[in-house]
Amino acid sequence: MGILERRTRQKEEVKTSILQAAWQLVLEEGWQSLSIRKIADAIEYSVPVIYSHFENKDAILLEFTKDGFRLLTEAISRERNSHQEPSQQLEAIAQAYWHFAFEHKEYYQLMFGLGIPACETVNQVAEMKEFSDTLVSVIQQAIDSNPTAKVDAFLKFHTYWSILHGLVSIQMIDRKTNPWSQLVLKDAIGGFIKALNS
Repeated sequence: MGILERRTRQKEEVKTSILQAAWQLVLEEGWQSLSIRKIADAIEYSVPVIYSHFENKDAILLEFTKDGFRLLTEAISRERNSHQEPSQQLEAIAQAYWHFAFEHKEYYQLMFGLGIPACETVNQVAEMKEFSDTLVSVIQQAIDSNPTAKVDAFLKFHTYWSILHGLVSIQMIDRKTNPWSQLVLKDAIGGFIKALNS
């Protein structure tokens, strides 16, 4: 192995250790307490070493945001692909979204801590765009299955995502399992699908 390859490998190993240490800190202390100094202390490197791999803390958070959207898109795509009808796909996606949020709370809180990302952000981050494209395509198929429907798929995408995000956020703030939450999710998505077909 040449010097250049060894340096590249070492750089990737340090980058990986930075992300692993950051994730461990998040699991132990939460996103709010994450800092470059704590990461440096955890991996026993100096702060400048962290900055040589990531411009700032936001760059580290962006890496986790990308991971989160990739995992979420994989989860909703699996559910979408297990059903044929767009209305069934929308119901299955809603359930997958819900389960992702509570199985991966740390990711979800980072991804949506300040609400749904703006369109410009979604279009600039490939993982976010793939997620939104997956939802829009299923919604468009549901609209296309009703030739009399006169609705905008992009508007309905925002409505659908707002329903999901709103219900998840309410449940996360509540911090205790509400037996009505799944019924509310099912009712809200059922009403959304019915409105698409009317």
